[in-house]
Amino acid sequence: MEKKTPLIAPSLLAANFLEIGKDVDMINNSVADWLHLDVMDGRFVPNISFGLPVISAVTKVSKKVNDVHLMIEEPEKYAEAFAKAGADYLTVHIEACRHLHRNIQQIKGLGMKAGVALNPHTSVSQLENIITDLDLVLIMSVNPGFGGQHFIDQTYIKLRQVRDLIRRTGSNALIEVDGGITTQNAALVVEAGADVLVAGSSVFASHDPVATIRELRQPVTVTIP
Repeated sequence: MEKKTPLIAPSLLAANFLEIGKDVDMINNSVADWLHLDVMDGRFVPNISFGLPVISAVTKVSKKVNDVHLMIEEPEKYAEAFAKAGADYLTVHIEACRHLHRNIQQIKGLGMKAGVALNPHTSVSQLENIITDLDLVLIMSVNPGFGGQHFIDQTYIKLRQVRDLIRRTGSNALIEVDGGITTQNAALVVEAGADVLVAGSSVFASHDPVATIRELRQPVTVTIP
């Protein structure tokens, strides 16, 4: 048994877009570790969020790790632009990549950390031949496209499967979880294997977002396999 403190990545998708600068300042002044930026194209997911101009502006003032999650088709066409826009981590969806190894090598070649995201229906077994090349595995705990959804309980099983795969292969990848994370389930998610918690609605709908971030970041007692 040991104590594990998760990294917290507030998701800007849930921020007040009329005062986005103030929300970034709030995150900068909190104990959050990363800033999560969701890019949606209306094709891979049924929603459109924000793109390169917003991310370029945000990363100029962000004091956190800029964690860009691409929910888009053909991400290879835009990887270089996101590198120039200030992404530190760039995550692509396994379901959107026909040549995933090439995508990962492209991202790393541009100086970013490379992540792969899995939708709720996608098997962890699809990571077998790429896991040692990854810096991050993002497990979607809701169907991607919209904030405010409820956490899918099957995710706990998936997290343990990813954790076991990482241990078995010697991969250094972090495990990130995105969707439905709250102060009520955060400890269970970390115990199941998560290293990074993405939190949108639970942070920005809180009456005290800074305090909520601090609560999400509390150490959790976990069992070491």
